[in-house]
Amino acid sequence: MTNDRIFTYTLLLTALSISAVAGYFSIIGLTLIFSAAFWPIVTMGAVLELGKLVTASFIYRMWDKVNWLLKTYFVLSVIILSAITSLGIFGYLSKAHIENSAKLAPLIEKEMIYDEKIKTLKEVIEANRKNVLQLDATVDQIMARSTDERGAERANQIRKAQQKERLRTADEIARAQTEIQKITEEKSPISLEIKKAESELGPIKYVAELFYGQNDIETIDKAVRMVIVILVFVFDPLAILLVVGANMLLRQRLKVKKSKYSIEINKDSVLSLKNTDLK
Repeated sequence: MTNDRIFTYTLLLTALSISAVAGYFSIIGLTLIFSAAFWPIVTMGAVLELGKLVTASFIYRMWDKVNWLLKTYFVLSVIILSAITSLGIFGYLSKAHIENSAKLAPLIEKEMIYDEKIKTLKEVIEANRKNVLQLDATVDQIMARSTDERGAERANQIRKAQQKERLRTADEIARAQTEIQKITEEKSPISLEIKKAESELGPIKYVAELFYGQNDIETIDKAVRMVIVILVFVFDPLAILLVVGANMLLRQRLKVKKSKYSIEINKDSVLSLKNTDLK
């Protein structure tokens, strides 16, 4: 019987602990929604959380003794209060994720700007390299068309005429490469900050990749919402059902305790309690 008693009170303590944590998350989440009335929301939320548990216990204990109208109202009240609690939990957990994402978004935008600059400079380098290839192709065509000294001389003349263009092209390539190196150095600290912020996202990146096949920011947001919804569906309903379960065990213990004793009247008309377990 001692083990049953320990389990009963452990169940009750677990139910109250889960309910207390759910209530805390919910109340903080509701204060974020109604930020202009912080303390009134805290007071209202705390009282409603307590009222929800007491109502759930009352419904279970008095189910056979109250009329259907009262039953219906109490059941709907518990369901609606559970939905409000779940809404508050959703708001609280969403805010935690948004705060982390808010640090990441501006960093990613800065990195994208740097990447765009690097991309443009690489296009400049590629265009100038193509220009050099075209200049070389012109010289090669002259050389291919003639086999005498005049052809080679003509090719040299064309190459000399191209010298200014070749120098300009080489200068642009060198400037672009220098600029790319400079931008890459400026980008490096931001990239490190992004990696640090992404590491704080933790396993949710792998959850996003598991369910959606990608781990970009938008997909991670979807994965976070999915996880939050799963937690919401389990959190408060579990607390309510555990409270009902604890009430069930407490009632059973009370019945067993009552059944152990019987009232007897002896020949002198004296009432006495007799422990039936001693027979």
